[in-house]
Amino acid sequence: MADRSLARKVLETEAAAILALLNRLDGRFDCAVNLLRHCKGRVIVTGMGKSGIICQKIAATLTSTGTAAFFLHPAEAMHGDLGVIQAEDVVVALSYSGETGELLGVLEAIRRLGAKLIAMTGRPASTLAQAADVALDCSVAEEACPMNLVPTASTTAALALGDALAMTLLVEKGFQVEDFANLHPGGKLGKRLMRVEALMHAGTQCPIVRADTKMRDVIYEMSSKGLGVTCVIDGDDETLLGIITDGDLRRRMERGGEILDLRAGEVMTRHPVSVSRATLAAEALNIMEQRKITSIVVAEDGEPKRIAGVLHLHDLWRMEMF
Repeated sequence: MADRSLARKVLETEAAAILALLNRLDGRFDCAVNLLRHCKGRVIVTGMGKSGIICQKIAATLTSTGTAAFFLHPAEAMHGDLGVIQAEDVVVALSYSGETGELLGVLEAIRRLGAKLIAMTGRPASTLAQAADVALDCSVAEEACPMNLVPTASTTAALALGDALAMTLLVEKGFQVEDFANLHPGGKLGKRLMRVEALMHAGTQCPIVRADTKMRDVIYEMSSKGLGVTCVIDGDDETLLGIITDGDLRRRMERGGEILDLRAGEVMTRHPVSVSRATLAAEALNIMEQRKITSIVVAEDGEPKRIAGVLHLHDLWRMEMF
């Protein structure tokens, strides 16, 4: 049987390493965020070995939240890649010892070019920390490794500190859900952040009738488009007046009388719920669930409202977004 007590000890040690960072969030952290926020070039994240792997994740997180960043391998930098560093860049260098030879070899070029340097290290008195514009302390009391050798708690702490920088920077820069959606068009996340204009039924697929359309033709339009709804527009300027749903038809028939003798304007529900083209699919789904409706009108911006399309609940389910 696996030694679960050791597994618990690993998790406790790494959790403690992250919690210990809380007391180190001081003016140095603020200065690092300020350097990143006002960076006119790119953010270059660099480190060797397992620290380098953490650097790649930090760079990816920054990039996905609106800050241009990439990973630079320090050994490759010493063999020609130093040319990517420019004076307006900010370099984030990660080394627990602060004495990694390949990383120290890059210091001269950083200083010569005038780029800013943020160090993340477990040794505040190290060469790397002393050379940096800002040095962030990510030291740990011990590694989670039973031999206290393998970088475990230290890499976890460094990753968490990198996330803290990225998330604080995200808020400082005013990064919004819409910005995140633009940077994540693929995968399940991209589908969740898709805008309704990419999913709606538009053009000839959008069910539309005029207010004076006879109900026989209204029912045909609803049936042929297969959405269980049709929009009703003004006959003169095509302004959205209302909608007719399967539920509207059922309720009108329960009242008695010959429904086929009526016109669309006599049956429709006025002032229907609508969303704009730019509405996120997740937001549209929330509105539909709150209102207990299966279709929603997508309207063009401006007044009076004009129809851009219709979004059906099945369109969201079909995309396996949720």
